[in-house]
Formats: sequence, structure tokens, C-alpha cells
Amino acid sequence: MAIKAEYIWIDGTQPTAKLRSKTRVLPNADKIPTWGFDGSSTNQAEGHASDRVLEPVKVVKDPIRGGDNILVLCEVFEIDGTPHVSNTRAKLRPIAEQYAAQESIFGIEQEYTFFKGSRPLGFPEGGYPAPQGGYYCGVGAEEVFGREIVELHLDRCLDAGLAICGINAEVMPGQWEFQIGPVDALTVSDDMWIARYLLYRTAEEFGIDATLDAKPARGDWNGAGAHTNFSTKAMREGYDAIITACESLGASQEKVMEHVNQYGDDIQSRLTGKHETAPWNVYSYGVSNRGASVRIPWQVEVEQKGYIEDRRPNANVDPYVVTRLLINTCCEALEKAGQV
Repeated sequence: MAIKAEYIWIDGTQPTAKLRSKTRVLPNADKIPTWGFDGSSTNQAEGHASDRVLEPVKVVKDPIRGGDNILVLCEVFEIDGTPHVSNTRAKLRPIAEQYAAQESIFGIEQEYTFFKGSRPLGFPEGGYPAPQGGYYCGVGAEEVFGREIVELHLDRCLDAGLAICGINAEVMPGQWEFQIGPVDALTVSDDMWIARYLLYRTAEEFGIDATLDAKPARGDWNGAGAHTNFSTKAMREGYDAIITACESLGASQEKVMEHVNQYGDDIQSRLTGKHETAPWNVYSYGVSNRGASVRIPWQVEVEQKGYIEDRRPNANVDPYVVTRLLINTCCEALEKAGQV
């Protein structure tokens, strides 16, 4: 019996890439073929040479259509077989392989905000709700907005077999978070993109827009981030490696900006030094400090081993980019220090 395969890819829109998808009917899921698309309509080609190639890299159950239907995450290639410039997964692959022996593991906390029209879900027309505070992990119709979408999204991510490990309401009305991990760099990134796709599609059914904007509501409201938890085998076994990783991320202002400049669009509006952030251009790390660039969780200091949390990435960060940068910077430093 024929199945529907939803091919999903990341386009070339700047400064923040968008997800695209289209359906192909296949006789079965035994062999998922490469496919093509019009790159001139996705900011990935010009009209006179517009063909681009979709190369399947991960296949999961389609929890929306159900049955034997599938979701097919793809990388984008040129017709000559080289990765397209927008293909950030292709740039992660060799770095992950180079430092594979260090066994890097990630957990990404994806914040997002629901919008109904031009307002965050839960914001009254022509005004503002009560100040933030009670909405975080809130309970009750006056403090929580969109839970039915969130619960359905969680069920669909689980049904698809993604490495989702939790959800919670965030500090602003209509703002939520889900977490992917702890898994390796390619898995956390692939699953994050598929989970984002399922989020958009699920919210679409309710007439709601889900946005990854870094500062969805101006004023005295938290922005939306993608706090990225990271560890290597050495970090999970000893505290010296934790410090080495933290120091490497602030080794120079050039290194600080290399990360910040690729941690998502509009990062300066979010990393202000307020609302549980550090200033965007000043690097710091500290134990249990949510006002630092990088937080060492309190239990990590107690146990003298574990992981670190880079709090700088925006909600709209490309997970393939943030994982590549963390592996490249931290694993290189750990290798030089002999902490592998």
C-alpha cells in the first residue's frame, strides 16, 4: 500500500532559515529516494539554474498523518553532489567525526512563543497582562495559554521517536519550552529540526503561530533562548575538564564573538544583562549563575563532574551550528590539555 513521505529541509532564508516540506507518494518505506526542488523559491538558487537536491538523512514516523506514513529530514546538495552553502549539517559532520572519541553529548532547551495574530497568546487586546513571574511552570487558565497545543506536540514528538525529554511553561504568557537530549550532536540537531516542524504543524491546526523570535515582546519580558547543555566524556568524569571548557569559550574576545555572532538573529536585543542573561559582548561563567554566559549547575560543582550550560544561543539558533561551535572550541581545548 502506498505511503506518504513528507520531505523536510532547511532553506536559505537569511538571517534565519525556515523549514520547508513537500509530499511524495512512495510504494513503501523500504527505500527513500533522493528528490529535488526549486531552489529559486527557497533562497537557495537563481532561476536560471534552480534545481537543488534533497538527500534523506533521517526518517521517522509521521505522527500527524499516522499509519505507515513518514517524515524524511534531508540535507540540501548542489546537482554536482557538493553540499549547498546553506547546508549547515554538512559542516557539522566532519567536526563531530574529528572529535568523536571525546563522546560529546548535548541537551537543547528550545523556548518558543505562541502568537494569535499580532499578539502573544494570552496578551489582551490593546494592553498587557500581569508582569512575568506567575506564568513560569504555571497552572490555571489565567496563567497558562496554549497547553492543548503543547501536549499534542509532545505526544507527536514521542510518537515520532524523537529524543524529547520534557516540556514546561515559560515566564511570559504564551511562551513555552521543550527539551531535546541528552544525545550526540547530529541526533540532537536532527531531532530539534523535526520537533520544530511538528511544532509549527501542530500550532497551524489551531490557527496559532509558533515563533522562535529572540525577543517576541519588547519591554520588561524575557526573551526566548535555546540554552545548550554540553559535556564530553572527560567533563562527565572530572571537574578540571569543566573549567577547561568554560575557559576555552572565553579565551579571547574573538572567540566570544565567533560564537555570539552565530548564535541566532537579534541576539543583542535578548542578551542585555537583564532577564537572566549576560551582556552579549561580555563573557562570563559561574556556578548556578543564570546571569552568566555559561552556567555550571550547582550539582556539577558538588559532584565535581557533569556538564555546562551555554545560555547565550537564541531560540532561533541553528542547532547544527551551535553544536559544531561547542565541539570545535571545547574539544580542541580539552585535547590540548590532555583531558580526553
